Amino acid sequence: HTRFTDFTPPSRGSRTIRPLLNMEGLMKEIIFGKLGGLLLVTALLLALTRVFIHHTPVLPVLFNWTASLPYRIVVVDHGPTPLARGDLIVYAFDGEAAERDYPGLKRQPFFKRIVGVAGDVVTVDGRDVFINGLLVGRAKTHTFDRRPLDPIAPTVIPLGHVYVQGTSADSFDSRYRSSGLVSTADVVARVRPLL
Repeated sequence: HTRFTDFTPPSRGSRTIRPLLNMEGLMKEIIFGKLGGLLLVTALLLALTRVFIHHTPVLPVLFNWTASLPYRIVVVDHGPTPLARGDLIVYAFDGEAAERDYPGLKRQPFFKRIVGVAGDVVTVDGRDVFINGLLVGRAKTHTFDRRPLDPIAPTVIPLGHVYVQGTSADSFDSRYRSSGLVSTADVVARVRPLL
């Protein structure tokens, strides 16, 4: 038996330290080596494709990095099934804000949940927004860059449109006049959460 007083910690050159050094070397190889270069080129090509060729998701999987909805990875379903309340969708943004305040948003893919459908009644009391009498959210007074935000105007959702909303209080969605209702023609796909 080894007594406590006989114990000496492993030296820097011992086998217990080497695997950590090899792991560090492997990480450097991945980041700076051929694999890292391949990953960088792939990411760049996907980004350029999105910007210059097609603005909407065409891959079967979508990665969400916004706080709009709590899902990070979703499967894209381009199927022709009708849209329904509760569906998660990706749509090409075409709200008033894209024309007036944020031209970079024009036709960008947004990821939201359908909260209201054609025939539903949208009402507003102060900054609280209701659909068919049920509170669905509160409109903020300003954007992150301090531009004023007006809540959506009371309306009946017309055919061919949906009311969308994120789960975050900071989500830019149909609660706001400058985002507005979404035309079903702008809906790219329905999505299903994966992670």
